[in-house]
Amino acid sequence: MDSLTQIVLGAAVGEAVLGKKVGNKAILYGAIAGTIPDLDVFASYFTDTVSALAMHRGFTHSIIFSVLFAPIFGWFVSRYEKHKDFKGWSWLFFWAMITHPILDAHTTWGTQLFWPLDIRLAFKTIFVLDPLYTLPFLICVILVMFQKRTSKKRRLYNNIGLTVSTTYLALTFLLKSIAFSKFENALQFESITYQQLDTRPSPLNTILWNANVETKDSYLLGTYSFFDTKNISFETYPKNHQLLGKLINNEKVKRMIAISEGWYTINQVEDKLYYNDLRFGLMSLEPNSQDFVFKYLIDVEASSNVNFIEQEKTQTDGKQLMRSLWERIKGN
Repeated sequence: MDSLTQIVLGAAVGEAVLGKKVGNKAILYGAIAGTIPDLDVFASYFTDTVSALAMHRGFTHSIIFSVLFAPIFGWFVSRYEKHKDFKGWSWLFFWAMITHPILDAHTTWGTQLFWPLDIRLAFKTIFVLDPLYTLPFLICVILVMFQKRTSKKRRLYNNIGLTVSTTYLALTFLLKSIAFSKFENALQFESITYQQLDTRPSPLNTILWNANVETKDSYLLGTYSFFDTKNISFETYPKNHQLLGKLINNEKVKRMIAISEGWYTINQVEDKLYYNDLRFGLMSLEPNSQDFVFKYLIDVEASSNVNFIEQEKTQTDGKQLMRSLWERIKGN
């Protein structure tokens, strides 16, 4: 999830663990702890794109990381804070850090909660930024901050925030199940034979859902809004995996395919090859668009070293996407 959401979650968890004893300092340290797992983003400054993607939401998002580092942070804080409860501070850091990857597991990218096992949990029920999850939660945390440490209202507001956010998160599973059934029925109605069906919410909401459908030689991409009145239609994207040629045996290419869980297409523009990660959809809702959210130029150096160069997105692209999504949410 986005940084603000993780800060709010960490703050609420910190309050639940130690707020009654240390007041707003529990919120402060909980917010800090809630952001610690995302320090793995700095890997992109020290390694190549593929390695950084492989590391993202890996070790720092694991149970092992929280178990190992919570006591270290707890000991450090207990050394200079007036409240010297090492165990209490350790529990605060543990729960604020471990709830971060648990929440991330509900997104499309998922998380390696059980690192070093090569298992990535990705329920794909919520977008990385969802106002319906974050804003009520944020309001409750702000209300908590203005209450006295021993106030019953403080506990009440924090519990409301945790309950509302958790209930909404649970509701997203039901919404995903309904959307999944709609896509299944649409495929059956059109007599489409497919190998896999993958669904996820579109940006900022859980009303409009996207689907990736794998067939033998292509992928079908479709959208469904709970306000739709017409049948679901699908856009066809040829896999074009054969365009990779001998690159299919390159280790970086193999790792990239594994990271994408096999959901990728290749398209060629003049003499350049582009790798499209289908899991996160398109920046445009225009028919046959090739403007994928995660699109990489496959750069082959003279030494045969392969680099994946992510194609930049602009603010204009984002604004246009938001306008298109808003119109699409309202139904076809």
